[in-house]
Amino acid sequence: MTLLVISPDYASHLLPLATLATAWRDAGERVVVATGPATAPIVREFGLERLDLPLGRGSNARVISADEQPKDESASLRGFFDATRRGMVETLRYQASERLTDLMWDPVTVGRRVLAAVEEVRPTAILVDHLAFSARVALQTAGIAYGDVVLGHPSALPVAGEVYGFPPFWPTSFTPDAAALDELRALCHDVSARFTAEWNRAAVALDPAATPTADAFAEHGATVLYNYPAELAAGDGRLLPPHAFLGSTRRTESPDDEVDRWIAAGGDYAYVSFGSFLSVRGDVLARVAQALRSIGLRAAIATGSTPPAELGPIPADWLVRDYLPQVRLLGRARLTVTHGGNNSVTEAFGQGVPLLVLPFSTDQFAGAEAVERAGAGLALAPNTATVDELAEALRAVRDLPAPGRALLDGAAASQAERGGPRIAYELLTTPSADPTPTS
Repeated sequence: MTLLVISPDYASHLLPLATLATAWRDAGERVVVATGPATAPIVREFGLERLDLPLGRGSNARVISADEQPKDESASLRGFFDATRRGMVETLRYQASERLTDLMWDPVTVGRRVLAAVEEVRPTAILVDHLAFSARVALQTAGIAYGDVVLGHPSALPVAGEVYGFPPFWPTSFTPDAAALDELRALCHDVSARFTAEWNRAAVALDPAATPTADAFAEHGATVLYNYPAELAAGDGRLLPPHAFLGSTRRTESPDDEVDRWIAAGGDYAYVSFGSFLSVRGDVLARVAQALRSIGLRAAIATGSTPPAELGPIPADWLVRDYLPQVRLLGRARLTVTHGGNNSVTEAFGQGVPLLVLPFSTDQFAGAEAVERAGAGLALAPNTATVDELAEALRAVRDLPAPGRALLDGAAASQAERGGPRIAYELLTTPSADPTPTS
């Protein structure tokens, strides 16, 4: 058998997809990853083949900087970072305005390259990042079955009554203005209509007999795989398409002697990371660091594109680097502070680590609400949370009440027994396999 993985040229997207592919690799199957050049080292680390297939104008090997992107992508990133400083609705409006360029990039050219890759590789199974719309329109138009991997809160695939880009849920610390939300929803509907028109134009260009869709954002493959814990989606009232929850896709990381020695030194610690993009928000990282110092909790902080000096005085027993092995550090962490990205949330939840979520954009708001509702942690607004409020939340998450602790421990045990790669492998290679856990 041969697995074809199609991923944007971003580490945060490729890492979970490549981890899913290890189930095929470890079974002795051939795995080909179609992606761009920036993430080629990650493909090599996993011991997989790579087929060159850029799906967009931007890329990110691990830590992103706007200065390292093409001119248009650099300007787009700077606009996004500025929007996060203005507020949540402003950020969502900006992201909606950028949607056609960041999610539907040259779909006819990309689509033809995807179909050529399928013809060349002749896979028996395909895994595709749900956000790779330019690839998915080609596969669906050609009637090619694939596993549709949704990375993020399940609302990344909208269901009845929802519009893409408008969070169906908000954490309690966010109180958006009703009129601003009405304007945002109207904008998201407009963008959805234009995005759908672009999807339909690409589909007809690829196959003149293609049937148009009414909502491109609601399109999905025959097999939907949510890279998300079922426990966080339970009880939110959303009617999902046929699917499986993968829980998480915890990867195996390369040895790091410095990190292992630091962990072995003993004592509770917090793991802090705002991911590849939002690590640029050094102002928020600095407040988090000050709050951690105030409660005397040691920390491992992945600063990303923020210079460590911006954090203020760094205690001698802290571990601070631009990039850290997240899975290894979460394995022993007392708590984590995160922007609410999919990898951070799922990898923490799958190892029983409570979360303090500081969401900035997209599905992070709905994801933060799910963490709160499940009792697995707390959420605060990153632009307005004071050092004292952060310190109070850190204490509360560190000393999580028993029901939340039990939920996390149970999820960790369940994922250790049957992890995301195994679920995906069984579902795509044995059609009669039980796709549980579902909800």
